[in-house]
Amino acid sequence: MPRKTNLERPTRGRTGRGRSGSEARMPRPKPKIDFTLDALDYRNTTLLRQFVTDAGRVLPRKYTGLPAHYQRRLTRSIKRARQMLLMK
Repeated sequence: MPRKTNLERPTRGRTGRGRSGSEARMPRPKPKIDFTLDALDYRNTTLLRQFVTDAGRVLPRKYTGLPAHYQRRLTRSIKRARQMLLMK
């Protein structure tokens, strides 16, 4: 017996996940980096505390919006500041 198909129902096509054209994913905003790479230092705790949660976790790139090389230097600086007891 042949399979019954519902031809009245529109197909999604290749968009998938049920999003229509107006509900397309918004691009991530470009960050405005207001500090230089030299300012990312373990001694600059006021800057580093902006990228750490209250629980002490380093914010990911998704929230900071930093480029990958800035994020790596930021993480390294935060870990050094913790090691030297400048930050908790």
